[in-house]
Amino acid sequence: QCQLPIKRTLSINFRLSPIMFISHLLFLFLSYCRLSATANNNNTCDTMSVVEATKYKQDGEEAREIAKYMPWFPFKGVPRFYDIGGFLYEPEIFQKIVNIFADRYREIGIDSIAGLDARGFILGPPIALALKKPFIMMRKKGKMPNSISSDSYKTEYGNRDGLTVQEDKIKKGDRVLIIDDLVATGGTLSSAISLVKMLEGKVVECACVVELKLFIDPAPETGLPSRTKLFKDLGHDDVPVWGLISEDILDQEAKLPDGYVDDGEEH
Repeated sequence: QCQLPIKRTLSINFRLSPIMFISHLLFLFLSYCRLSATANNNNTCDTMSVVEATKYKQDGEEAREIAKYMPWFPFKGVPRFYDIGGFLYEPEIFQKIVNIFADRYREIGIDSIAGLDARGFILGPPIALALKKPFIMMRKKGKMPNSISSDSYKTEYGNRDGLTVQEDKIKKGDRVLIIDDLVATGGTLSSAISLVKMLEGKVVECACVVELKLFIDPAPETGLPSRTKLFKDLGHDDVPVWGLISEDILDQEAKLPDGYVDDGEEH
């Protein structure tokens, strides 16, 4: 439907002066480009595959630099609790993370960013501002008016009540990016995905700074929960998950002060 009657037009313009002929050709070319651009823009959200956004790879050069600022602590009964406070304390590193995520989702194309309570509230807003997209809070129950709630879920720390989101923040067909600091078992992310689907939005991707790969699809004999199985059981296996850094390169053990006590509490 974008084809132009080039053959007939050319036959007419050969009788014009060279300058007018060239001008007419240029007009035809620019018209074709505008039509092509319009068609491409209308289809970008449908044809741009998340897989194509490969400028930044998991555990790539940028990830390895950032990983130096994420020490692990024994905390809340978890032998390796990865602390994002390390890179938040370094403005240049924090900015680098924001730039990486903004670049990735500028290319993929999104309508809004949903951040998970609570560390998603730290990471999501600067990325949303960089992309000039709305930021949506997904909070614990009882924190926001006019909200809907997902079912309760399990995490590596125990059982959790469902998340909530305000009903008017996601519209039918909206392309939503869900963001959090870390994905392990996928329980919190699955709760957030359910909220988006309840409002007939589409989750483009779940994005985290850290992805613990040992939970993706562990062997049954390990006894570890499987994120792949969880997503499949809930009908979320169509939603991709992307993490900038995996545990493979998170090797910075925190220097613990004398008398360090694991005083982490469930929250």
